[in-house]
Amino acid sequence: MADVTNPENEGDLQAQIEEVEALSSIYGEEWCVIDEASRIFCIKISDDLEEPKLTACLQIILPYDYPSAAPPIYQINAAWLRGPERTRLANSLEDLYVENVGESILYLWVEKVREFLLEKSQSSETVEQPEKVNMTAEEEVDDPEDIPDFKTLQLNTEHAHLFMDHANDEELPPINHGNAITDRRSTFQPHLAPVVTPRQVKMVLGKLYENKKIASATHNIYAYRIYCEDKHSFLQDCEDDGETAAGGRLLHLLQILDVRNVMVVVSRWYGGILLGPDRFKHINNCARNILVEQGYTAAMDEATKSGAKTKRPKSKKTK
Repeated sequence: MADVTNPENEGDLQAQIEEVEALSSIYGEEWCVIDEASRIFCIKISDDLEEPKLTACLQIILPYDYPSAAPPIYQINAAWLRGPERTRLANSLEDLYVENVGESILYLWVEKVREFLLEKSQSSETVEQPEKVNMTAEEEVDDPEDIPDFKTLQLNTEHAHLFMDHANDEELPPINHGNAITDRRSTFQPHLAPVVTPRQVKMVLGKLYENKKIASATHNIYAYRIYCEDKHSFLQDCEDDGETAAGGRLLHLLQILDVRNVMVVVSRWYGGILLGPDRFKHINNCARNILVEQGYTAAMDEATKSGAKTKRPKSKKTK
């Protein structure tokens, strides 16, 4: 991670110190320091301090050049938050950043998330156990892979600029839809798009969620890998969307196949019958099929036939 004590960034460091002190004073025990040296923090946000119905955890990394030139890198953890709602909240946070470029933004973000939770809890969509929203009985057993790993937040902030919204001229990548697999009334369908920036990932997700059928899927699991030529490393991430550990397995498939600059989304419509481990097989088979159909595995297949061994660039997971 870049050195936050660089003299050129003393102004940003002082602004961060003052902002963190203020937030700690305002939110008390809700505010948590994960790694002060790496500028990693977390805050638990709820819709009501006395009788919370909905909660979310906002994890934050402060880049060395925040707030003057870069936005905070963030992740929202909430089992009930999925699909279009997650996208809508993320967009509202990034809109706030754009409106306040160069200024401390965390307090506005926290209160925006709280406002979102309050709106959600007051809507007719609220359920008594939000943590179980959109989860089938197959996922109700705790899985260690589903526990947030704060270490994954300690990414190099040299990639932070890729998350900034200064690429409004970017075009929506073409989205391909693969053949569906149906098993015991559950249906799985893959979608694929070439991507070279995290913003394009968001654009693809937004476009997919415009389709009412896809938006209504029980889970929309996705993973992507973007190769950064200048750093000789990968920018990659994944999302379970309630299907515990599925996103990580999908990302692992992309890593094994050594594909790059691509995102794969697998939609699952749950049919009421538990599939057990077979669901992961169908998700990965869907993904592999569409990667093969679109030619993303050709290079690896050729290398396998020739017995060639390739040196893989290091990977960085974003959140």
